[in-house]
Amino acid sequence: MNQQLFELLYYIKVNQIQSISIMAKELKYSYYIVSKLKKQLMSLGYIDNYSITNEGINALKPYKVDNAIIMAAGMSSRFVPLSLEKPKGLLEVKNEILIERQIQQLLDAKIKDIIIVLGYKKEMFYYLKDKFPSLTLIINDEYNTKNNTNSLYLVRDYLKNSYICSSDDYFSENVFKEYVYSSYYSSIYVNEKTNEWYMEKDKNNLIKKISLSGEDGYIMLGHVYYNHQFSDKMKNLLEENKQTHLYDSCLWEQILKDHLDEFPPMQVKEYDSNIIHEFDSLEELRQFDYRYLTDSQSNIMKNIARYFKCCEKDITNFKSIKEGMTNDSFVFKVNNQYYVYRHPGDGTNEIINREHEQKALAIAKSIDIDPTFIYMDKNEGWKISNFVDGFRMPNYQDFEDTKIVMRLLRRLHSKNIQVDWMFDPYKEALILEKKVQEKRGIKLDDYQEIKDRVVKIHQQVVNDGVTPRFCHCDVYSPNLLFTDKEPILIDWEYAGNADPGCDVAVYVMCAVYSIDEAKKLIKEYLQETYTESLEYHYLAYVAICSFYWMTWALYREICGKDVKEALNNWHKMAKEYSEYLIKKD
Repeated sequence: MNQQLFELLYYIKVNQIQSISIMAKELKYSYYIVSKLKKQLMSLGYIDNYSITNEGINALKPYKVDNAIIMAAGMSSRFVPLSLEKPKGLLEVKNEILIERQIQQLLDAKIKDIIIVLGYKKEMFYYLKDKFPSLTLIINDEYNTKNNTNSLYLVRDYLKNSYICSSDDYFSENVFKEYVYSSYYSSIYVNEKTNEWYMEKDKNNLIKKISLSGEDGYIMLGHVYYNHQFSDKMKNLLEENKQTHLYDSCLWEQILKDHLDEFPPMQVKEYDSNIIHEFDSLEELRQFDYRYLTDSQSNIMKNIARYFKCCEKDITNFKSIKEGMTNDSFVFKVNNQYYVYRHPGDGTNEIINREHEQKALAIAKSIDIDPTFIYMDKNEGWKISNFVDGFRMPNYQDFEDTKIVMRLLRRLHSKNIQVDWMFDPYKEALILEKKVQEKRGIKLDDYQEIKDRVVKIHQQVVNDGVTPRFCHCDVYSPNLLFTDKEPILIDWEYAGNADPGCDVAVYVMCAVYSIDEAKKLIKEYLQETYTESLEYHYLAYVAICSFYWMTWALYREICGKDVKEALNNWHKMAKEYSEYLIKKD
């Protein structure tokens, strides 16, 4: 059956229209073509005048949609601040929850087998099972380390005649059908340059080329449909990727782009721009649903508006800040000034005393080490800071930068400030170890060996005469802002009375310096106070702090944070330095 016959047959099945003129108008075919197609369907026995027959129903069966897969695992970091509080698919748009609206549209199209892939804040979606009992929920535990290619791999066995959807799309009319003729990617035509994926099509409306970003053209937007043949090919390529990991960090569209000639044909299905809506930012959502100008239903937005005594519509220009493994931060603009909002990461309030952090920030500002601090809520953990424009972070490989950092640490430590709380990396590591053991267990084969060595090293230096004082305890590149003035040290969550070795050690650890490089840095920090025993003390704290941060990374992993590279580095440093110091003894 060709596509024209299919479309008329499906139209007759769905509609009770007994007018060739009306059918021609709605199908956008000529009266002559519809008359000719109708005669063909009758001769095949698929219709009886204007009614579909049992033979016609059977003829449609190969085109029946088997299921729909809704991708809902990602964080949508471009949608800060709203995405920090809830997944984008759970936003309420024009009085409907995005994903609920899409599920209902699928059900209305008689597509009852719906699979949802969850990851970020997955528990917030679980209520859907009560509301729509037929749903199947699949969990993507690697949503924060791999792209949606992995989500598609997890549902590979469900791929048949399948819709592939995004949980955050808003369709102003129901785009789903019970029967679909061939694979397609939905699209709208744009006249301006964008960073979206573009499709070029041939005379038969089939995709012949895919490119990322471009000028005017057909962009990939909205839902996709795979037929059985397309699904089979995609499953094979997903299985290959499981072995090669080539596409782990890619969208599945990259697979389609790279293997386009190998796939069965896929059409470009064009929609009017007022039918398919995707919102890449709060500003875009505000244009579609004006309620978000005055009330975004976000506690973060309410915090900012309350502090600055402004309306939510006055808060604009949101941009996610990528750095940071403890919390999530973004830049925003109010009254022509840019600021940074820090949102506490999941699970961090279990390991960070926010009241202590607030005191530490006030101290750091008073001694001009961190002039960016504006306000922090000690109960909820959110913070507002001045945005520093035109800064750079230190280069670990540039020793001149290292000298600047060591000079800053000497200035901090020379104040000899005492506070009424401690940060002991060894004791804190044991607390975190217990939390990890309770939740998942330690999955490092040599963890106990490293710990045993660190215990001995800690015993040797804990009472060797170096006086604890107010320290930052998280001195790594993203927390150091180099400007044309004095460097700035930000983010004081782990600050407290601590051995000054903690500050020096964390910089060494995060730079992944060799033993010799660390010794050079320690001499630069100690200056005229250098002794071999002090050198040992500071090297010992590299081992101790690396052990703490290695354990910290294990804990952040079970909280859903991507810390793989950092965990590998800190594990390496804890192992290398503890082995060196034990052998030295």
